Amino acid sequence: MSIRVGIVGISGFGGGEALRLVAGHPHFELVHAAGEGSAGSRLGERFPGLPARLAGLVIEKWDPAALPALDVLFASLPTGHSAEALARVPAGVKIVDIGGDHRYAEGWAYGLADVWPEAIQGQRLVANPGCFPAATLTALAPLLAQGLIEPGSIVIDAKTGISGAGRGGADSRFGFAESNENLVPYGLLKHTHMPEMATTIERLSGGSAAGLVFTPHLVPMTRGVLATIYCRGQATTAQCLSAAREFYAGREFVRVTDAPPQTKWATGSNLAFVSYAADPGRNLVIAMGAVDNLGKGAAGQAVQNANLICGLPETAGLDGAPVWP
Repeated sequence: MSIRVGIVGISGFGGGEALRLVAGHPHFELVHAAGEGSAGSRLGERFPGLPARLAGLVIEKWDPAALPALDVLFASLPTGHSAEALARVPAGVKIVDIGGDHRYAEGWAYGLADVWPEAIQGQRLVANPGCFPAATLTALAPLLAQGLIEPGSIVIDAKTGISGAGRGGADSRFGFAESNENLVPYGLLKHTHMPEMATTIERLSGGSAAGLVFTPHLVPMTRGVLATIYCRGQATTAQCLSAAREFYAGREFVRVTDAPPQTKWATGSNLAFVSYAADPGRNLVIAMGAVDNLGKGAAGQAVQNANLICGLPETAGLDGAPVWP
């Protein structure tokens, strides 16, 4: 089976990772690449390591009215730049929006693929979760679903690699000199991922997430997200681990580990690692989730979602091992 695929925003980090995964996918055929600043160049000029069959493909200027015949479109555009344009994509094209414009938007399935695969299968429009929600919600889902923690008093302390900020332009805040040997909190009290995390916590638990606190930090590494999540609950560590193993039984991409997870375990993969530590005497549960922000946090989960909506095996094109060291 050959499924005709397009990628818009292909020269960014998320789009480039989608290109890497699509290039090795057994059923996807990349026939269209689109961008803005990169339009007019060939893929091989931007990504010299590509196979010859893809290197000559010319990056087109992004225009939803000029798309060739496609089965699936991956859109990797900055938040705020995809809603209007994707509304003009022909109705027969399946879309996975890696950006933030359609998370919990009407008519779009929320693509938390390891938690709700059945809600994604057969859909035409899927909104990929953000990278922080991918790590956070994967760790929290089993505890919320089984009522082991209180949904209204969750504190999320999360760290991300520099690529999580996007490729961007000439903004020097994310350059080597500014980022190296530095640790930066940002998006305090108003981060764009807060609404989708709060909505998903409420959806999983049936309770209110009104007390949710989320603080992200930029750390001097290229890839990875680690979320350390502080919750109220009387569960033991063993109960949390057992709940997660039961919840994710048969799910190919979630690893429940006794040891606290590390970002490097997931590098270059679509894996999510989760673990827990609890002290019932203090009414405290610590949940931890680690993902590659460009993998499970973006393009990896996007390909997983595309597999689901196309009726393919969920693991197609995604079963490679992480990069180590």
